[in-house]
Amino acid sequence: MAAEIEPHNQERSVDERAQRMRAWSRVRAGGEVASPAPSIDAPPVEAPPVMSRSQVTFALVLLTMVGGAFAVAPLATAVLVNCVMLMFFAAANAMKLVLMNRAWKNNAAIVVDRVRLQQLRDDELPMYTILLPVFKEASMIDQLVAGIVALDYPQDRLDVKLLLEEDDTETRRAVDGRDLPPCFEVVVVADIGPRGKPRACNAGLARAKGEFLVIYDAEDRPERDQLRKSVCAFREVDPNVVCLQAKLNYFNRGHNVLTRWFTAEYSIWFDQLLPGLQAVDAAIPLGGTSNHFVTASLVALDGWEAHNVTEDAELGLRIFLGGWKTAVLDTTTYEEATSRYGNWIRQRSRWVKGYMQTWLAHMRHPLALMRSMGAKAFLVFNLFFGACTICLLLNPFYWFLTAVWFMTRLHWIEAIFPRPVLYVGLVGLFIGNAACVLFTVGGAFTRRNYADVKWAFLAPLYWLFMSIAAYKALVQLFSKPSYWEKTEHGFCRYEDAPDARPSEVAPILRPVD
Repeated sequence: MAAEIEPHNQERSVDERAQRMRAWSRVRAGGEVASPAPSIDAPPVEAPPVMSRSQVTFALVLLTMVGGAFAVAPLATAVLVNCVMLMFFAAANAMKLVLMNRAWKNNAAIVVDRVRLQQLRDDELPMYTILLPVFKEASMIDQLVAGIVALDYPQDRLDVKLLLEEDDTETRRAVDGRDLPPCFEVVVVADIGPRGKPRACNAGLARAKGEFLVIYDAEDRPERDQLRKSVCAFREVDPNVVCLQAKLNYFNRGHNVLTRWFTAEYSIWFDQLLPGLQAVDAAIPLGGTSNHFVTASLVALDGWEAHNVTEDAELGLRIFLGGWKTAVLDTTTYEEATSRYGNWIRQRSRWVKGYMQTWLAHMRHPLALMRSMGAKAFLVFNLFFGACTICLLLNPFYWFLTAVWFMTRLHWIEAIFPRPVLYVGLVGLFIGNAACVLFTVGGAFTRRNYADVKWAFLAPLYWLFMSIAAYKALVQLFSKPSYWEKTEHGFCRYEDAPDARPSEVAPILRPVD
């Protein structure tokens, strides 16, 4: 495994990208279809193990040692374990605060000059592939097609792949009954390997004709000039950048309290955390949509990991390990925020499970990973993918202990929090969480969603739901690791005028019964 990890070498990666781009251009110029790697066209049916043998052995040895220590010296062991968890918790929160602070001071997101954008002529635009993975979204087809047609990009330079699952007869019938624009190609994905978005995207990648490629979900409404901005950015940034992540936000934030919390969280994630990761030169976990790629580089990476349920975040890490870069592009795609709690739990548990999968898979050889990434990026990776996920499991435990102590003043709770440990816990629990609440408020201010500020102060309730989803993810990590829980959409519709930018004109929403 260690030999498979590419060093993070910029000069070599730029040269490799240039060679792959030349080869890709020759294939496309001849009108041929590039042969994808075998892992793209035919994903393995057998899923990799969740943990390697060495990881299982390490976990068993650690649990045995801790259990033995509890048997010999229970109080001292409890204090030590508590201290380690609190330091872990504090480090994760501190890392997020550092990233947000970097983004506030010097936002690294790429802003395309408006004059340069207006000067870009249609005949200068390259072929652009758009992947549209759709599963059980028959009611969303009209909105999906309308959103693509509304893009400010010549249709004769679009290569749109509408990706349908073989057994999704309802959606296939809905598509068969429509007269799609000429740039659309319907691709029926064979039911081979794990079901999910990465399998469908790999099928589209195998047939991609564009120099650049982007993914949109069924409910997405990107800003009209997003593809043009991507082209301008790719032509002006360092050639080592092979992926541009557009910012994501929600058009139905005012639907209920959950959508307001979700919108504030997304504003933090895409407006602060990801630009912060870019500023410190660390791996950027991609969002599930609006990832703009250099197609040749994506093919060289063998596309998406079919068994990972957050294939986007895992791909972002592999881009970094391949010596390439991801940058945040200052343009927004508006999605439908999940507005029903059960649906939200299913979606969030899948995301957390995927982060667990990604962290465990890449930490099978930690020393080799650290040599490849560099010490700083390795630390950020472990805090972002590992610690932040584990903190979702720890958070309700410490809130419970705090509540019980205030109500009962139990002696054993005081005993496991000697004064130095208590101070660390207070910093992590109150100061750290308070700072995160303030950043959530800041997320609402960043997007000028002033009506959401009062709800942002109730963010700890939202974190409780996140912890519930995290425990569900932990169970599924070992019981159903590759199971893809479908997120239902279509409860709100985006019905503003096709030429109106969402950031300037409030969308008209129609709740769906």
